Formats: sequence, C-alpha cells, structure tokens
Amino acid sequence: MKIAVDAMGGDYAPEEIVKGALRAAEANSELHLLLVGQKERIQPFLSGSCPDNLSLVEASEVVEMGEHPANAVRKKKDSSIVVATRLVKQGDADALISAGSTGAQMAASLLGLGRIKGIERPAIATVLPTAQGGKLVLDVGANLDASPEQLCQYGLMGSVYAEKILGIPKPRVALLNIGSEEGKGNDLTQKAYGLLKNAPLNFLGNIEGRDVPFGRADVVVCEGFVGNVLLKTAEGLAGALFEQIKEKITSTALRKLGALAVKPGLKEIAQMMDYAEYGGAPLLGVNGISIICHGSSKSKAIFNAVRVARECVQIQLLEQIKSNLPK
Repeated sequence: MKIAVDAMGGDYAPEEIVKGALRAAEANSELHLLLVGQKERIQPFLSGSCPDNLSLVEASEVVEMGEHPANAVRKKKDSSIVVATRLVKQGDADALISAGSTGAQMAASLLGLGRIKGIERPAIATVLPTAQGGKLVLDVGANLDASPEQLCQYGLMGSVYAEKILGIPKPRVALLNIGSEEGKGNDLTQKAYGLLKNAPLNFLGNIEGRDVPFGRADVVVCEGFVGNVLLKTAEGLAGALFEQIKEKITSTALRKLGALAVKPGLKEIAQMMDYAEYGGAPLLGVNGISIICHGSSKSKAIFNAVRVARECVQIQLLEQIKSNLPK
C-alpha cells in the first residue's frame, strides 16, 4: 500500500510532516510512504538515509494558505498537493494526506479525482470527541451551503464511514437542527428530514447542538457553514475550559495538593479531546482517498492520519460507499 503525504502543507511543514511520516514508516513496514514536495527542504529532516519504505517525490511548487484555492491548483501544476493527488489518480498511490489549504485540497481532489457517481458534492467528515467516544460530523467545511439531497447523501456516506472505520454497528444518524421535533427548522432541514427518514439509514431524527457533545447520535449531518461553526466552537470551548480548570485548581497550595489526585483523569480527558489522536478527516464523496489534516498538525497528527488513510484503503471505503448509495 502506498500513501502520498504532502510534505509542504501545514503550519509546521515540512519538519513536523516529515517526522510524522518517518514515524509511520517505521511502525508500518507494509506501507510505502511517498513524501511529496521540495526535496532540498525535506531532506534536512530525514536524519540521514530514508527507511526503505519511504521515498521522495519532487514537487517544485507550494500552494500557500492565502492563495485562491481553485486558481492556485490550476496554475501550480507542480505543487505538492496537485502532485500528491495526481499520484492517486494515476494509481501510483492508494491515498493522499495533507495539512495544507483545505480549499486547495478539495479543489485538487475534485479536479484530479472527480466525484463518486451519485454524489453531488463531497463532505469533510470529522470525528468529534464526545462523552460517548468519537462521533462523526459532516460536513464541516467542504461546502458552506447544501441542498436537502446533498444532506441525505452526507448521511449515507457518514453512516458507512462510522460503521466501517469507527466500528459502530448500525450508526445512529441525526440531522442537526434548532429543535428535536419533526417540522422544526428552515426549509432546508425540513426537506432534508423527509429524505433522511426514507433513506436506508438508522435515522433518529433531529438533534440539537447541546446534544452533540453527549454523543446522542453517531453521525451528525449538517451543511458546511453550520458544521464548521460547531467544530470551531467545540475546539475553542474545550481549550477555554481546560485553561479555567488549570487556573482554578492551582490557585492555592491546598488546591494544588488536590490537583495531584485528579491529574491522571484530566490527562485522559485532554487526550480524548486532542484532535491529533484522530489524525485527519476524510473528504467523502471524491473518487479517491483524500485525508484532510488540521493546519496546525504536528508529527502525532500526521502519524494518525496515515493510520486513517490505511484503514480507508483496507476496508475499501470507496467501494463501500458506492455499494450503499441508492441505485
């Protein structure tokens, strides 16, 4: 199995990307990782010779975060994200991973790989930590708007991913809305409700934002604007909460003593909330495995993103999605 890694994408590229790829190569001898990017910038972080299952693929250009995604992808044919996507398209790699511009990765995937037949628009499916373990939310930013039919397609793809990758039997699918009753919401959610209800899904109905952190659904469906706000709010709230906890439990000598007793538990919670543990989010709906990583990903996140990509290839995610779409 070969996985292309965009070595130039992300806030800490190429150093942290290379470190994560090296760690993944050492841990998975059956994998072959292709580090795609500018060799002269990558090689200083390889610490001498490469492992046998890691090689470099030259890409002379880089898509910067401030560039218009579609224009950059069209103009920079030799950029790392375009070359990595081309490797998948040509069959020289089974999946690609990038922590660079999400817009550029989506544009490269759409232009280079195309869409799965029956899917109008792709969706970014991310695992959100909850009180009941990791649950799937999609879309979280691939498309700011969506039609009722597209939301139903998100539910179908998300259900397959939750079952085959997250290991959740008969995933409970819910539509994010402003109320739990049928008939709530705007025109989009009301129409989407009917489609999801009649789809071959374990559909629970509507779910409110406050229910998401409790894990009351395994797959939460929403348009990208709402999903991105939900994700960023959850990240910010978790960070603010941990800052407040740290400040309050260390404010006095007595509390510091008590903090020693709860420290292991807090570490476990922090690990559960760490996006790096989940690696990356698949761009579901494109005709290839494309894993999107957080822009601030470090080596741990890249290592886990390789795991996600490997699992997607192993269970033949594309074929699973295609076979579960209505004929």
